[in-house]
Amino acid sequence: MSHRERATHGADLDRFAEWDDLKARYLLPRDERPPSSARGVHHVALISSDVERTIEFFWGLLEFPLTMLFENRDYRGSTHFFFDIGNGNTLAFFDLPGLDLGDYAEVLGGLHHLAISMAPDRWAHVKAKLDDAGVDYAHVDGSSIYFRGPDGERIELISDPLGEMYGEAVF
Repeated sequence: MSHRERATHGADLDRFAEWDDLKARYLLPRDERPPSSARGVHHVALISSDVERTIEFFWGLLEFPLTMLFENRDYRGSTHFFFDIGNGNTLAFFDLPGLDLGDYAEVLGGLHHLAISMAPDRWAHVKAKLDDAGVDYAHVDGSSIYFRGPDGERIELISDPLGEMYGEAVF
């Protein structure tokens, strides 16, 4: 079944002509694309309401090792801490005590979800740990599970290799 056939939400929208136009104007064939000016994602930074709970979830449950923890240089008394998410990439968190921040919300320009690739055997192992811990998730297309982190942030664990999505190359 194609992505076009699977879609039910927004089924009354037909944006295929718009997408075809954007692809025609901007999407170069792989062998014609220039190299990126970037080296990769240094870190993605999220906000934590509880440092220890965040460590227990991302290190203890998802098995992303904690790699660094220090005071945030921009906010005295705030913790800045990092987890290894593979391939030289890190997931960072800040706690921002005293700011009385609201709950996680999806907003324009905000984080919809963070997709992290895992080898299929590690994916199955962590999925079983989520089951054992009673974490609710949506299992999509056989290779993706979506769930909420301790502060409501949406996480996707995907067993597709880096650079692929549902069997198609994305770069």
